[in-house]
Amino acid sequence: MGNQPQSLSLHQRILGDVEGYILSGAWPPGHRIPFEHELTEQYGCSRMTVNKALTELVKRGLIERRRKSGSYVTFPHVQSAVMEIHDVKLEVQSLGLDYSFQLDERSIRKAEGSDAGRLDLPPSARLLEVSCRHFAGGRPFCFEERLISLAAVPEAETELFETSAPGSWLLGKVPWSTAEHRIRAVAAGRNAAQALDISTGAACLVIERRTWSGRAPVTHVRLTYPGDRHELVAQFAPSPLG
Repeated sequence: MGNQPQSLSLHQRILGDVEGYILSGAWPPGHRIPFEHELTEQYGCSRMTVNKALTELVKRGLIERRRKSGSYVTFPHVQSAVMEIHDVKLEVQSLGLDYSFQLDERSIRKAEGSDAGRLDLPPSARLLEVSCRHFAGGRPFCFEERLISLAAVPEAETELFETSAPGSWLLGKVPWSTAEHRIRAVAAGRNAAQALDISTGAACLVIERRTWSGRAPVTHVRLTYPGDRHELVAQFAPSPLG
């Protein structure tokens, strides 16, 4: 590894070398760093010294330890603006990671009573229901569950979403005038846990959004993110005093 000055302690050399590889991009997010016994042999030091360096890197948020698997470079922590409609693809690309998505389910059905809280439509309304997974650097990033009103977006009935995820497709097709966000922390249910490759009950951040075009409801989406990889930010100013 790197050429650190000999005056540095072994702990500092290991810390500096590994950190340098990560920050330079030589070791991208998801890269497995050498096992502790490999670093021990490479630096000619004790396992305790290696462990101390890796523990410091965990504290800095640069690596994560996975049981029985090793240590890996962490994925960047994502920030989303609360008052904007974001394209998940652009979120991923802003992190410098490869983006992909996979459509898991697609069906057309009539609105049910349980849909009333998601889209304000009569029971006879026809809906397109889709779910898909978004990936960042090959790792599950977000689980999307969406309803689309076919009255508002009739062309969605024949759209197979082969080249664009539902959210990206809608942003390019339908001008929206109003949106409502609901944000909450939840424990991952079975479906979300399976989609995101996390444990059932793991902390997640859920963003639910309803969108209108004029007075017509367009879509409701539930976006579930692993809670340790996403946060929301907002900028605001005080209202002028009357």
